[in-house]
Amino acid sequence: MLESLTEKLANAFKRFRNKGKLTEADVREGMREVKRALLEADVNFKVVRDFISDVTERAVGSEVLESLLPAQQIVKIVNEELIKLMGSETAKLEISPKPPTVVMMAGLQGAGKTTHAAKIAKLMKSKGKNPLLVACDIYRPAAIDQLKIVGEAAGIPVFSLGNKVSPVEIAKAGVEHAKKNGYDMVFLDTAGRLHIDDELMEELEKIRDQVEPTEILLVVDAMLGQDAVNVAKTFNERLELTGVVLTKLDGDTRGGAALSVRYVTGKPIKFIGTGEKLDMIEQFHPDRMASRILGMGDVLSLIEKAEAAYDAKTAAEMEKKLREQTFTLEDFLLQLRQLKKMGNLEHILGMMPGVNAGALKDANIDEKQTAKTEAIVLSMTKQERMDPSVIGGSRRRRIAKGSGTTVEDVNRLLKQFDQMKKLMKQFSGKRGMRLPGMGRLGGF
Repeated sequence: MLESLTEKLANAFKRFRNKGKLTEADVREGMREVKRALLEADVNFKVVRDFISDVTERAVGSEVLESLLPAQQIVKIVNEELIKLMGSETAKLEISPKPPTVVMMAGLQGAGKTTHAAKIAKLMKSKGKNPLLVACDIYRPAAIDQLKIVGEAAGIPVFSLGNKVSPVEIAKAGVEHAKKNGYDMVFLDTAGRLHIDDELMEELEKIRDQVEPTEILLVVDAMLGQDAVNVAKTFNERLELTGVVLTKLDGDTRGGAALSVRYVTGKPIKFIGTGEKLDMIEQFHPDRMASRILGMGDVLSLIEKAEAAYDAKTAAEMEKKLREQTFTLEDFLLQLRQLKKMGNLEHILGMMPGVNAGALKDANIDEKQTAKTEAIVLSMTKQERMDPSVIGGSRRRRIAKGSGTTVEDVNRLLKQFDQMKKLMKQFSGKRGMRLPGMGRLGGF
């Protein structure tokens, strides 16, 4: 996510690190590098101009020029200004005091409205809400079917009247259905176009006027770059948006939209889509995003993902097994499944401080390997998982055949597991195995 910008900013900051003391000329020269990095990331020119002006004004003050560690002071200022640029405070979904809370999803065709309506609904369901998806897109072929498919995958019911009724009537009927059946949140999946036109905007305005949504979220494809900002600006002028959902931030994108949308529209980014799976969505935190952009990682989001996948009791039991060296392949399988719950491994690693997200592309992180490992362990008997020492040649051939792998794959897994147990033995009894200050993540 935004690794290209992170790398370019890191190179710009090197200019400061190589000097013990900075002059005003040094700061301005370095800021030119930062400006170039932002423009190449497709950040809106006006946004870049004002951002560089604010950072430079602070950076040429005594706070930096007279500091013993001027490079760190400049990074601190850039971090604070990035947070300010993206909205400072985390903007949550507004919940109506009188249910249901109606969330209207708007945006161009292909931005990901349908998928992200289901994603956000699933996220809210995990927080105790009872959401309903409403199919208001009657124009795009199979749009209703797509919503039903993602709704089923997310465990969210879908309300539909087919494609013969107007979207305005469907929206009104969907809200009434929610009121009568105890749904406290309604997500309206509206139609989009390949471009902005009056017909599209007028229909969206009619839906807004009829159902008076609590939230109007614009779903924007981050890969549009500069166009994403123009789209957001136009939609905001017509619909009075309450927030933005940025999608495809996991793709090959320069990410300028993440830094420009809030500044240009004045509307907060509320969610970001980080992948295709239905759980790959995050609430947008300006401070955490600034940390990621500057290569400082995002430990808080990492901990939240771990806590969502793990409970304290399981973590404590696992830690005890590690200390007492009773960790088995059965436990290993449980750990593997918990890790999968946290999401894409490359994305998880990218949240760790000091990890170069760009370098992960060369790390060859193969998600299929996890499935292969799981298949091997599942092909073992209970006895074999508890005591791998009983697995001889014939058993290895049986396990390989049952898991659709090779004997070499089975041998490799058993060898790695053995090496892992030896490593655990070295740490047995040491409380240092826990990660200090990370709560439940320590046991993870």
